[in-house]
Amino acid sequence: MEVLEIYSSALSEYRAGNYERALEILAEVKKNAPAWKKAMLLEAYIRRAQNFYLSEISVLKNFLSQPDVLAEKNLAADAFSLLGAACRVVGMSDKAVDFFIGSAHLEEKIEKACPEISNAIFAANDVENFTAENFSKLYAEYRARLKEITPYPKKFYSHDKIRVGYLSADFHEHPVTFFAWALLTAYDKNSFAVYCYSSGEKNDAVTEKIKHSVDEWRDISNLTDEDAAKMIRADEIDILFDLSGHTNGNRLLVAARRPAAVQISGIGYMNSTGLDCFDYFLSDETCAGNFQAMQKFFTEKIIRLPRSHFCYTPLKNFPAPKNTPCLEKNYVTFGCFNNFSKITAPILNLWREILKAVPNSRLILKHKIFDNVEGKKFVAEKLRSFGFEISRVELRGFSQNYLEEYGEIDIALDTFPYTGGVTTCEALYMGVPVVSLRGDRHGTRFGYSILKNVGIEELAAKTPQEYFERAIALANDRDLLDVLHKNLRQMMKNSPLMDSRGYVRDIEEKYFKIFQAEKNNE
Repeated sequence: MEVLEIYSSALSEYRAGNYERALEILAEVKKNAPAWKKAMLLEAYIRRAQNFYLSEISVLKNFLSQPDVLAEKNLAADAFSLLGAACRVVGMSDKAVDFFIGSAHLEEKIEKACPEISNAIFAANDVENFTAENFSKLYAEYRARLKEITPYPKKFYSHDKIRVGYLSADFHEHPVTFFAWALLTAYDKNSFAVYCYSSGEKNDAVTEKIKHSVDEWRDISNLTDEDAAKMIRADEIDILFDLSGHTNGNRLLVAARRPAAVQISGIGYMNSTGLDCFDYFLSDETCAGNFQAMQKFFTEKIIRLPRSHFCYTPLKNFPAPKNTPCLEKNYVTFGCFNNFSKITAPILNLWREILKAVPNSRLILKHKIFDNVEGKKFVAEKLRSFGFEISRVELRGFSQNYLEEYGEIDIALDTFPYTGGVTTCEALYMGVPVVSLRGDRHGTRFGYSILKNVGIEELAAKTPQEYFERAIALANDRDLLDVLHKNLRQMMKNSPLMDSRGYVRDIEEKYFKIFQAEKNNE
């Protein structure tokens, strides 16, 4: 059998999900063509599907070390993109930024280059001390690709209702929908007409509920960016709200054509898009912080809601909160269920000191990187290099019943600079208090906003030293821990964070004001 036939057989097994069999077949290809780039790339895809990220990185580095690798631009672009994604998963987001940009530079088509730049911008949020100037350089990379796009001229209509279009790939059981549910289901139907432009392929019960709630549902998943923009323009949308920003599956190239007179971004992404096509970014008084200092990170004008800039709706079945674990075990268990990519060196240093200061305490980390021995070994070695006593740390992989596991956690420790969003809300809803650290960038203040709106802003520290002190103080006050475990869910329900009527009222007031202001300026 020829090498190409063997490769095709391996590809078929990969597509069928038979990963081990695919690797066995690829071993035959290696014997006959050890430096064949397509085979190396397929092996990388298989390792990614298996969550063997370190093996994937090794394969990709070998691929990129081959002679004349850049001559095959499409393959090299894929390799750089895969390497960026794998590096981010294992906590090397600074390198991921460079690899994604490397991929973008090899892509000739705007539809492929821009998503890679979005990947780089998204990964940059994990990197501490990534400055406004650093972000601006990445935004310039993206804007440079938009020169071939001619945006529609601004046009205002005289509708009886303001037409608001929401653009997203995530209208299903997804964190974005947990935060945007009130906007899609509790809006004032006498004053607003809501259109959803869905670019995602996943549909579930949540999707069906949204379809029946909004005025119009548009599936744009198979439309080109140009045709999707034409559809939005034909619908005479007054305000287009992009819920994705630079997250996976975004349709920023639709918004870049400016099909609506007023365009907003926010909720699904925590920072500026850096694109001129957006007039506003949705935030709140807490996340926006010092307005002048924050504005330098944004190309959009910042809308500051008085309370929370999103409304949390738990669109899944949550088990009841459990009893405070330390009261039974007689030791405190800290935990973090955030993506491992968010766990930076400064945070690891803080966590090590917290464990040292709280006798017999434990730390549970949970993420898909721990699904296999390779990932666990990598992280365990990293923790040892930071001085952790590994016997006090448990590394847990992905599981469907992860919410139940909050019953084993006394205190959740937030990440920095990319703090938790839905993860923080889930912990609190399960009765687990969260200690967070806040900074000057918008994305570093999500935890602060959540905790303040719930009524426990004392747990949002201003400095690393405060973070350490708040965690220690909470661990040593078991009566307070017990009160929080018993009452946090109700506190959330009573808070602005879950006040759908108040939230929608706040945001609709802003819609009226900005739409009228933009219309008057025309």
